[in-house]
Amino acid sequence: MSNSKVVYEGWMVRYGRRKIGRSFIHMRYFVLESRLLAYYKKKPQDNVVPIKTLLIDGNCRVEDRGLKTHHGHMVYVLSVYNKKEKYHRITMAAFNIQEALIWKEKIESVIDQHQESQANGNKYHSFEYKSGMDNGRTASSSDHESQFSAAEDEDDARPNLARRTTIGNGPPEAVLDWTKELDSDLANQNSSNQAFSRKYWRLLQCQNGLRIFEELLEVDFLPKSCSRAMKAVGVVEASCEEIFELVMSMDATRCEWDCSFQYGSLVEEVDGHTAILYHRLQLDWFPTFVWPRDLCYVRYWRRNDDGSYVVLFRSREHENCGPQPGYVRAHIESGGFNISPLKPHNGRPRTQVQHLMQIDLKGWGVGYISSFQQYCLLQMLNSVAGLREYFSQTDERTAAPRIPVMVNMTSVSGSSKRSHKLQSASVHHRTPSLDQIHAENRNAVLMDEYSDEDEDFQGADQEALPSAIEVEDKRTAYEEENKDQIDFSIFSGNLRRDAHDKARDCWTLSDGNNFRVRSKRFCYDKSKIPAGKHLMDLVAVDWFKDTKRMDHVARRRGCAAQVASDRGHFSIVFNLQVPGSTHYSMVFYFVSKELVPGSLLQRFVDGDDEFRNSRLKLIPSVPKGSWIVRQSVGSTPCLLGKAVDCNYIRGPKYLEVDVDIGSSTVANGVLGLVIGVITTLVVDMAFLVQANTTDELPERLIGAVRVSHIELSSAIVPVLEADPSDSLRT
Repeated sequence: MSNSKVVYEGWMVRYGRRKIGRSFIHMRYFVLESRLLAYYKKKPQDNVVPIKTLLIDGNCRVEDRGLKTHHGHMVYVLSVYNKKEKYHRITMAAFNIQEALIWKEKIESVIDQHQESQANGNKYHSFEYKSGMDNGRTASSSDHESQFSAAEDEDDARPNLARRTTIGNGPPEAVLDWTKELDSDLANQNSSNQAFSRKYWRLLQCQNGLRIFEELLEVDFLPKSCSRAMKAVGVVEASCEEIFELVMSMDATRCEWDCSFQYGSLVEEVDGHTAILYHRLQLDWFPTFVWPRDLCYVRYWRRNDDGSYVVLFRSREHENCGPQPGYVRAHIESGGFNISPLKPHNGRPRTQVQHLMQIDLKGWGVGYISSFQQYCLLQMLNSVAGLREYFSQTDERTAAPRIPVMVNMTSVSGSSKRSHKLQSASVHHRTPSLDQIHAENRNAVLMDEYSDEDEDFQGADQEALPSAIEVEDKRTAYEEENKDQIDFSIFSGNLRRDAHDKARDCWTLSDGNNFRVRSKRFCYDKSKIPAGKHLMDLVAVDWFKDTKRMDHVARRRGCAAQVASDRGHFSIVFNLQVPGSTHYSMVFYFVSKELVPGSLLQRFVDGDDEFRNSRLKLIPSVPKGSWIVRQSVGSTPCLLGKAVDCNYIRGPKYLEVDVDIGSSTVANGVLGLVIGVITTLVVDMAFLVQANTTDELPERLIGAVRVSHIELSSAIVPVLEADPSDSLRT
């Protein structure tokens, strides 16, 4: 690294396309200095040479390239270049929009400093690029077109330093930007582009804390079935960025705030600010008699310079999104969201959200029943209330929101197969899940092997981060190829194993994919992936009871840990101790032939108690049971060593963890609920060591177990040997 002052640094995504047109992403460590932007494979130390650098001066520009799709995940892309050498550029991206905006602001501030010093020295003049579409201070950087023309090289002495350009060319010609309240002069100038002004609204009603407005202007050029435009206005206690992330999402998270949403997918990505989407509506107006509606529309978005966001909709036909059997294709004449910041209240961000919709729902219901159109329109506008309630139910949102996941409609399969699958799904009214579509996309993902090259750099890239699916596939294949099988027949416990769905008083293995753990990219984007295969095998479960607490049960002669030790295997024993008038212990024996030297699991086994307490994690779940128990137990990962007292006993070929659940008042309260109805419960538990650094990621499960409908009467009193653990405790 140079001796220049570091202005900002951190992990970002290197985004680009290869010569064959497929996109790639790599995690890189970017460093912005007072005169240089550079990126490295790892956090730089000493005099490490960067992969690529760009000299920052007053001629540099930051180009906002908007959202780009990579294997269904979207990233927010920025491109930094020098207008004197426009082909020498660095393209960077982020998984959340806040991080991208911070980098954009930091880079622009460095450019401003250079431009001001150049202007003071009379070496150069500042340049300003403004589009004719800009309107006052709320003009959007996303409406400026990036053009490398001769006009850019002409001197311009105006002091404004605006340079934020983008490949977005403003909203498509047919999309009406209803968010711009035009004055008479501007309206006259742009009369060819704006059919009519959206100034005149009447308050129709107040509903769910929203104000619902109806447009007063007559719209003679629209069919009678297309009613006047209506909009809902409400205040949401969240930042503009958080709301924008949700509004742009077309995955399962949208169902949590938009009651009219059933399914959505990407048809075509036009550019970073414009996309064609397919959208199925979930309207509950006499669904037995009225056919469901779907939409195919163009969506355009931009971020204004005042921090507000605009998302615009208008229906459009597309060759890959024809009419679907069982659905009536509705038509959006105009619609979208206007998300504007307000002054914070009691330290919490506040945002005004406007949702406008002018839609023709088509079909016989519109013509014969006048209330059908308005009822369905109000249901769609109520999504603003859904947004408000979504954010009101959480006090802290420390994690930056992700750029939304988008399912690509055209990549599921070939066109004929895609049409058949969509028709089949339409007829049966079933919405494919993201997991199903990811599974169908798996072969396509694996065909695109990740490049080990950067644009101007040749060499092996050990830190290229493939998608979660690819990581899981490669990891599973490696394990199946290299893992020696353990003979389970030599192990036994008093609680029987039974994989039958309706079996009682038994245990079985729980699928690792039922649990989500930290991915390889967790440090950068907080993403999680299905856990996949276990590191160790669960070979036996014991269910004990006694008049006193049972510690160090691995000393019991003939137990699974002793048998494994005799065979040279290593065991981790989890002893969950349940206090009461009668003490119970449920003991899980996880066995592996050997521990991988230097692995996180080996460091946990041989570490001190402080390290173990800071890393041992339990992920609980109650798939079957009463609602109050499921809510009490939850499914949030818990660091056991910080929640309850854990005693670690290190034997020659085993580590026992005695977990005293009674040491926590909260855990005791939950236990009181669970013990009373334990025979009605199915409980899943996964044990793992928490990964905190990129070298330790992705997280891996030690193992997972499911216990079904346990009977207290089936517990037995163990015969324990004299306790030698005093000499073995660490």
